Amino acid sequence: MSAFHVSRTVLLRGAAGCAVSLLALSTAFAQTTPSTPAEPELAPLVITAPELSEPMVLQLDPKAAQTPIPAADGGAYLKSVPGFTMIRKGGTGGEPVLRGQTGSRLNILLDDTPLLGGCAGRMDPPTTYAFPESYDSITVLKGPQSVVYGGGASAGTILFNRDTKRFDDWGMRGNASALIGGYGRNDQMLDATGGAKEGYIRAIGTHSKSDDYKDGAGRAVHSQYERTSGTALLGFTPNDDTTIELGVDVSQAEAAYADRMMDGTVFDRQDLKLDVTRRNVAPGVAQVKGQLYYNYVDHVMDRFSLRKFDAASMMAALSNPERTNQGFRLQGDFDPFAGTLLKVGFDYNQDIRTARGLSRAEYLAGVSYQSKARVTDMTFNSHSVYAELTQDLSATSRGIAGYRLTEVDVTDDDGVGTPTDSDTLHSALLRYEQDIDPGLPVTVYGALSHTQRAPDYWERSKNFALAKERTSQLDVGAVHDSGPWRVGLSGFASQTADYVLLSSTTGKNIDARTYGGEAEVAYRFLPSWRVETSLAYTYGENTTEDKPLAQIAPLEGSLGLRYDDGTFMGGVQMRAVSEQDRTDVGWGNIVGTDIGSSKGFATVGLSVGWRPLEAVTLTAGVDNLFDKTYAEYISKAGTASLAGDGYQQTTRVNEPGRTLWLRGQVRF
Repeated sequence: MSAFHVSRTVLLRGAAGCAVSLLALSTAFAQTTPSTPAEPELAPLVITAPELSEPMVLQLDPKAAQTPIPAADGGAYLKSVPGFTMIRKGGTGGEPVLRGQTGSRLNILLDDTPLLGGCAGRMDPPTTYAFPESYDSITVLKGPQSVVYGGGASAGTILFNRDTKRFDDWGMRGNASALIGGYGRNDQMLDATGGAKEGYIRAIGTHSKSDDYKDGAGRAVHSQYERTSGTALLGFTPNDDTTIELGVDVSQAEAAYADRMMDGTVFDRQDLKLDVTRRNVAPGVAQVKGQLYYNYVDHVMDRFSLRKFDAASMMAALSNPERTNQGFRLQGDFDPFAGTLLKVGFDYNQDIRTARGLSRAEYLAGVSYQSKARVTDMTFNSHSVYAELTQDLSATSRGIAGYRLTEVDVTDDDGVGTPTDSDTLHSALLRYEQDIDPGLPVTVYGALSHTQRAPDYWERSKNFALAKERTSQLDVGAVHDSGPWRVGLSGFASQTADYVLLSSTTGKNIDARTYGGEAEVAYRFLPSWRVETSLAYTYGENTTEDKPLAQIAPLEGSLGLRYDDGTFMGGVQMRAVSEQDRTDVGWGNIVGTDIGSSKGFATVGLSVGWRPLEAVTLTAGVDNLFDKTYAEYISKAGTASLAGDGYQQTTRVNEPGRTLWLRGQVRF
């Protein structure tokens, strides 16, 4: 059956429910809305998905009101972006996937620094440590569209950034929110900044907790979690052009996992960074920025703290890896001529992973894991130079060209004979953008890129001798934003030589081809009413073995209606996902492997909101309104080790059933 085929029954049922909900919502608002509502000026409620704001770039506000239920980590937040899906493992720690690619093919930076998780089984991807509301912006670059933020990102780049504005005088500003929801979910966040012209102090604290959720059939899913984070930023701003900022991030967490035989009982993170930025340095020198960073993760996973210990199993009882990323970055931005911007930089990163653990026998004998010595597992050293030029070619067109050269050296410290490997990586980009007639404000673009990526830690753990990937890609698209219409279209086609494909025990290089794209359309048909829709699809093929490429999500679409008059707001959305029968069972990526075909499904969500004051927003919603039992195609397999503990084994990790939530936010 075609991958484009969506179950007719699923869509009809979802559409019927959607229509009923729309009618009810419309009637409710008709009783409270003035006949000529004013054009909303406040940030709208996000109903279906963020919108493409410029060619291949999405700018997201993680502090804005949103639906479905606001995310507790970065992976869950990105699910709302067309082209993304998430590999669910439990209640948190989900792995974001963009256009069928994840892991080191998707570059994720927190305040421009890399933070890699410690778990060999990817319990903690980088987004696990990204608590969305503690950041000021999230930027998504679809495809390899910049060489500034690192090489090898054939899928794209995600930037979680904080940008603390300089004060004009003594003052204080901030943001606070709280959320309660189904299955014991409760979140709190406080972000406060105080200072003057000369500098500032910013403190951010977050807490999130949830019990095990239940799927649509009422079955409990092993998924409880709790995490706490704290951030302190000390800034020195002697003038408008200088910022020196020292930042500290710490967090602690524990989480139960439904997809494996261990849980994460310790996720301790400690980050330290120093940023120095000088703007308007001299004629032709727009900015110089330097950064030093140290990021550390200490992680413990075991099979006895959050579940019943299976004494009959001979697998290890506990594992305690740690990972350190440290390095620096220096970049200069030059504008010698009008319409010219040249970014030139150098960066260095060292990635060291160590581990220790307890065998079953040691645990039963009462041995403490802290008493055991750590053993270095693998060490990576990489350094790069890069340059990226943006040049206005006319009043309505511009070109972008970039190149990055990277050297990666790796040592398998616990391997037999301590094997080493080195890779020289080249990444290059050419992009052209053209603005059409101002009477019809449309920007069209086309880009050619070549990206090389060395195997990462998880891939080398399966097969140290894997070759580097080499991806050539074409991107095309258009963006339109005028009057009541907002349209974003993006398409891509890529060919990868020596694509890394993994099983549960080994890895191999194959050649692969992928193509697809996303479409996002929004239309404001009345001053306060807006309809939104999106569609995303990726097709993948293993051309070496003439079979489907593993871990490619099926066709997905969404349809939503939003109301916002500046005081009251609300909406309804439907998400529909096709079946997927293009599988390669037993093969996949560093997160998981294909486990068989999947069925299509559709879900419906509702939300309402009220702004009694400009600085106060209250929102509430219900997700999975019809209590659908479903799982995403790309999903880790449920683990049989939980059978008999009140959990039922399923082929995949099912998504949450009907979920109610309420959130309040205050800006000051």
